Amino acid sequence: MVAVASLRPSCCSPLPTRSKSSTATKRAIKPCSISPAVSCSPLKKVLVPIAFGTEEMEAVILVDVLRRAGADVLVASVEKGLEVVASSGTKISADISIAECADEIFDLVALPGGMPGSARLRDCQVLRSITSKQAEGKKLYGAMCAAPAVVLQPWGLLKRKKTTGHPAFMHQLPTFWAVASNIQVSGELTTSRGPGTTMEFALSLTEQLFGKSVSEEIGATLLMHVEDDLPRKEEFNKVDWSFNNIPQVLVPVANGSEEMEVVTIVDILRRAKVDVVIASVEKSLQVVGSQKTKIVADKSIDAASESLYDLIILPGGVNGAECLHCSKTLKRLLKDQMLSGRAYGAMCSSPTVLHSQGLLKDRRVTAHPAVLDKLVDQVAGVAGVVIDGKVITCKGLGTSADFALAIVDKLYGHSRVRSVAEGIVFNHPKT
Repeated sequence: MVAVASLRPSCCSPLPTRSKSSTATKRAIKPCSISPAVSCSPLKKVLVPIAFGTEEMEAVILVDVLRRAGADVLVASVEKGLEVVASSGTKISADISIAECADEIFDLVALPGGMPGSARLRDCQVLRSITSKQAEGKKLYGAMCAAPAVVLQPWGLLKRKKTTGHPAFMHQLPTFWAVASNIQVSGELTTSRGPGTTMEFALSLTEQLFGKSVSEEIGATLLMHVEDDLPRKEEFNKVDWSFNNIPQVLVPVANGSEEMEVVTIVDILRRAKVDVVIASVEKSLQVVGSQKTKIVADKSIDAASESLYDLIILPGGVNGAECLHCSKTLKRLLKDQMLSGRAYGAMCSSPTVLHSQGLLKDRRVTAHPAVLDKLVDQVAGVAGVVIDGKVITCKGLGTSADFALAIVDKLYGHSRVRSVAEGIVFNHPKT
């Protein structure tokens, strides 16, 4: 990890993106540069189609995990353009059009859910042909949330396959073959329940593609298991965060931000009826995340700075944190946030940004294990999420959903948390 103290002005220059000159160039991802500990051979090709109304958590987390494992993942739009607006309003730009994938051969085709995203995937004849060939060839394919019932069932690709899906769509699955489990592997088909089970789904697919050791390694990298025997949340100096108005939240993003964290915090807060603005600190509204997913922000940070926010949250990612630290506008917003007694927080490596700007004085916080040594005298304990007054931090990645739900709890109370957690099929403590 690179300490924030060693930031260079050049860190905010745009990250390289794929050329549009050819299909091969568009998907020229270098798995070694993403996960050096994982072997680059053999290269596995994966297709993840997206549409208007696709569940952003499902699509982005799936792509993120598989790319960390070393897969060459193509995000393909079934719409006329590459940019789609996902189910909770996050804008994602695909790598390629689905039409350009018609003659490709994939090791895995994985369908995210969401409505009307699943229906739009179902109505795409190119995708139907690709997925049907995948099933006929006994090659891996998968779907989650609404997609098993809405897409695969009408296509006839669930015959004699045990299948799961989102609770709201289970009645549309063949009764004898429907299974209420987070993950169901039935031969070459893998299905899962919803946004809250996406990491399990992605790791199951990783194991099928690369083996158990790689899946376990990626799970550890994502902090999937480190909190199993530890509290999910600790709170100190408890104060009230509730508002009479709809809470306004700012999530600044940059090239290199952890896209998994961005979509998780934004999706969950928007489900809880929080007004969330994604603001780019780059020259462009489009930012390229740490695992090369392209997210289009709602506003520039300068435009966003014209409003006041009840909460500002910094997503992690080493390169992203450096670029957030470079933004003078964001630095001013964060200082005003502290001086005005409004809430702010950070995830993963970004607590180092708050620390370097003097915003964590006398606060107990946490961060990604790789940067904890940068927060001397501020580290609170072992929980994945730590709240101290109006400062909230988390270890990131696998603790992102707990972090977002902890914010919902502070803003609205536990009944809203339960409702949101049930909607995304996320196993959250009941008390």
